[in-house]
Amino acid sequence: MDIKSMTKLAAKGKMSRRDFVQLAIGAGISATAAQTMFAKAARAEPKKGGKFRMALGSGSTTDTLDPATFPDTFNGVFGWGSTRSSLTEVSPKGEVVSDVAESFEASGDAKTWVFTLRNGVEFHSGKSLEAEDVVASLNHHRSDASKSAAKSLLTTVKDIKADGKNKVVVTLSDGNADFPFVVSDYHLAMMPAKDGAADWKSGDGTGPYAMTGFNPGVKATGKRFANYHRETYFDEIEVQSISDVVARSNALTSGEVDYIDRVDLKTVDHMAGGGNIDISEVSGFAHYVAPMNCTMAPFDNVDVRLAVKYAIDREEIVKKVLRGHGSVGNDNPIASGVPFAKDPATKHSYDPEKVKFHLKKAGLSSLKVDLSASDAAFAGALDAAQLMKESAAKAGVEINVIREAEDAYWDSVWMKKAWCLSYWSGRPTPDLMFTTAYADSAAWNDTFWKNAKFNELLVAARAELDQAKRTAMYGEMQDIVAEDGGVMVLMFYNYMNACAKTVAHADLVAPNWDVDGMKITQRWWFA
Repeated sequence: MDIKSMTKLAAKGKMSRRDFVQLAIGAGISATAAQTMFAKAARAEPKKGGKFRMALGSGSTTDTLDPATFPDTFNGVFGWGSTRSSLTEVSPKGEVVSDVAESFEASGDAKTWVFTLRNGVEFHSGKSLEAEDVVASLNHHRSDASKSAAKSLLTTVKDIKADGKNKVVVTLSDGNADFPFVVSDYHLAMMPAKDGAADWKSGDGTGPYAMTGFNPGVKATGKRFANYHRETYFDEIEVQSISDVVARSNALTSGEVDYIDRVDLKTVDHMAGGGNIDISEVSGFAHYVAPMNCTMAPFDNVDVRLAVKYAIDREEIVKKVLRGHGSVGNDNPIASGVPFAKDPATKHSYDPEKVKFHLKKAGLSSLKVDLSASDAAFAGALDAAQLMKESAAKAGVEINVIREAEDAYWDSVWMKKAWCLSYWSGRPTPDLMFTTAYADSAAWNDTFWKNAKFNELLVAARAELDQAKRTAMYGEMQDIVAEDGGVMVLMFYNYMNACAKTVAHADLVAPNWDVDGMKITQRWWFA
């Protein structure tokens, strides 16, 4: 038997390790190489079965099943990537592809989009997905009373209507060449229509797993849905919320869970050296930020914002907090792998002289500000805050670091305090990132920043079909955010997660959001 045939049998579980190694040695392959070949083959072929247990460093007791309110990875992984679906999704290659929509096409001016639904898509309750469900699901985020994080993504939508049971027609006020990316957002999940409105309370969805339990801020569980429209592998899933990185790491090393996100970079090498754990490192669009509220003093003054930006030694933070697993952010939230990304014209490298210059322009000789921080914002946030304090002190800026409680951080600190630490998973297009967090009407505009020129360009760029013109517009917008905005993009970080060696996945892991684009439960399997 040749090696190719042996590898296929091993991948399908039809050849034992012992037999494979013995035959490989007989074919002139060393025992060590044979062991490696068998392990690789056995992991490559997806297999069904098992209960996949995850521990994530996010989640809160205030979480709900309403996708409009989803703030983080815990909610995205369970309430969207596991139990629900969207019209489209972003593939691991960064391309927008069909999900419950079998196809989508636009009018010549990109103002009208027609989505044709897949045949046979079902909710866990047994109800077939129809156009009226899509209409209700999208309109759930559009009402005047809606506080959805995705509301700003749909501001140009004039009308959504069903054309029979399998087609949905969306009419926009302005053309949007990226609209299929828009409807891939994890807030825009499909829900069953009930009395004309989206029923989110039931948790019913069209995703790969039907919900069996939901304890906010603690644990959520599901079982494989037999009639899901794609292949999935785990029989059951369990998603735990464990905010403490040490406890999360211990859960993995002790075998209580199979996967964790946000590994402790201080101990990642030790964890990987144990032999039973694999480290997953993905360079994506995610970034750690320090948003300044532009409506609160002293950050309502652009020169104060610039002084603070120049007072932070980002290189040191990347070196000591990320330990090389990332890169310096230059106050531009658009990652290098995103279309139309560019380096800002001005980089805010550590420069005490420019700090003094901008403070003087603001009428100040010194500055004292509070910075709220917690490791709930990101692993190492408290360390980053201390480094920010130390570098700023040398430049004449006194930072008072306030250590905030982890559990209530996203409810009582983020978008409440004048200056804090936070993170963004990034988005696959500039329009999605800017519309979600920087447009003046965005629900998650956490800097409360408004710039008329920026907002004018934002509308124009999404409707522009000429690539050269779009490139120039998005480039100008990135410069405006960096120079005038309230966001301090400290660093782009690699997704650093860990799993037991019993877990396997395809070669390519999605970079658009953490945890394999938050689709891990439907893309991974037990080897």
